[in-house]
Amino acid sequence: MSSCTRWVVSLAIVIVAVALSYAWLDRPIAVYVHAEFHGVKALPWLTFIPECLALPAVALFIIMGWRVALGRHLSRVESVFLVCGVSLTVAVAIKDQLKFAFGRTWPETWINNNPSLIRNNVYGFNPFHGGVGYSSFPSGHTTAICAVMSVLWICYPKFRAIYVLLMIAVATGLIGADYHFLSDVIAGAFLGLSTGWMTVSFWERAERTLRPVDVQG
Repeated sequence: MSSCTRWVVSLAIVIVAVALSYAWLDRPIAVYVHAEFHGVKALPWLTFIPECLALPAVALFIIMGWRVALGRHLSRVESVFLVCGVSLTVAVAIKDQLKFAFGRTWPETWINNNPSLIRNNVYGFNPFHGGVGYSSFPSGHTTAICAVMSVLWICYPKFRAIYVLLMIAVATGLIGADYHFLSDVIAGAFLGLSTGWMTVSFWERAERTLRPVDVQG
């Protein structure tokens, strides 16, 4: 099975998982979490992990760009970190468009009296509605952490246990703090993992294409 076929099959599985979660899991989980874990301060802290990625990504891009402009070659580690930043940036851009396209309301009310399941019993998708009150799907934090961890997963596989723990920690914080529905997290994870895989694939293909050819004779 080719990589493209595996991705299409994975996409189909994710669509089914999101639909099942939306129909039977999202609401009861959100209600249960609100009743049992509302106010637990440790859970929101887990969601801060992806928020620490954006600034380093921008800084690395500027630094690496400056080094290349000076004619210096990037090491493999530097290149991998640069690819992480590109993956993160692309994933966040796609995520923003999907949030607008799906227009899903949030589990709880957080800002500007946004409509939510817990406060207003509002639940569902409102395509192309726009506004922060209608941008729960997919989860941006999950997208961000998975976009970076997927690159590292491919490039430095011996640390995969750490990557898994970080992704699980972020997902746990988002669902446990009622910041997102389960299906938001599933979709965000698939988007981030897909973006990371595709970005690495582009990078590897570019390296092979641009690598100098040895000429003998």
